[in-house]
Amino acid sequence: MKVGLSTYSLVRELREETMTVLDVIQWIADNGGEHMEIVPYGFTVVDNVELADQIKKKAETAGIELSAYSLPANFVQETEEEFNEEVERLKKHVDIVNRLGIKIMRHDVTAFTLQPEEMTIHYFDKHFSKFVKGSQLIADYAAQFGITTTIENHGFNVQSSDRVQRVIHAVNRENFKTTLDVGNFLCIDEDPLVGVKKNIKYAATVHFKDFYIRPYYENPGDGVWFRTVNENYLRGAIVGHGDLNIREIMKLVKNSGYDGYLTVEFEGMEDCKLGSKIGMDNVRRLWDEVK
Repeated sequence: MKVGLSTYSLVRELREETMTVLDVIQWIADNGGEHMEIVPYGFTVVDNVELADQIKKKAETAGIELSAYSLPANFVQETEEEFNEEVERLKKHVDIVNRLGIKIMRHDVTAFTLQPEEMTIHYFDKHFSKFVKGSQLIADYAAQFGITTTIENHGFNVQSSDRVQRVIHAVNRENFKTTLDVGNFLCIDEDPLVGVKKNIKYAATVHFKDFYIRPYYENPGDGVWFRTVNENYLRGAIVGHGDLNIREIMKLVKNSGYDGYLTVEFEGMEDCKLGSKIGMDNVRRLWDEVK
């Protein structure tokens, strides 16, 4: 088991240019992390090979493994030409992932911003063949490099444990699994304990995050709240401070035999460095505590 951080946890610093991604690598090393997942927001590497090489060198120097790479993708395109363009775009990311020496790449299959009617099972069924074909093409391309591609429970349509499993089984590739995010099941109002228990066996890597939860009939007022598919309220929290049963989730992950990367994703209102540091500390502590 290795605890680390997604660069997305420090995206405020990256977007405000108070930190570079090279600074993030050093920060993770200085604050007890062992690996970093690249989420290219606030910087880009697919069109910046020089930066990719700098990241790889800096990580080696700092003793930080580059564990995974996550990016948006959308196979729901109007024309076959546009679908093929999206596949080719993702292949370029696979190439840069290989250059970085990373062995896990997560891609979405639909756009993240969807209308309510596009979050439904009907939309899922309508576009299912595109999800599968696109994922097969990327997995097959990545296989030559020994890279495992994944779908995350992410994006408001392919987010429930059952839908994720349907895609995995239909794609039917040994190197296609899931990036299991313990908190994201809440976005479609699935109990995280249920989602984790069902999908941990398919996990190539695991994200730990936390949320504050309020029901749809209790407007919490100002703050960085967002709504689930059934209009409940969620707000990012420091891992271990929110309303998820993190200890029981940790127990499910540990007792499953999973012993890979645990990646903290901080999305709260607190200072992102503080939230990330406490989150990593809590994940490591709880892993050691649970039986």
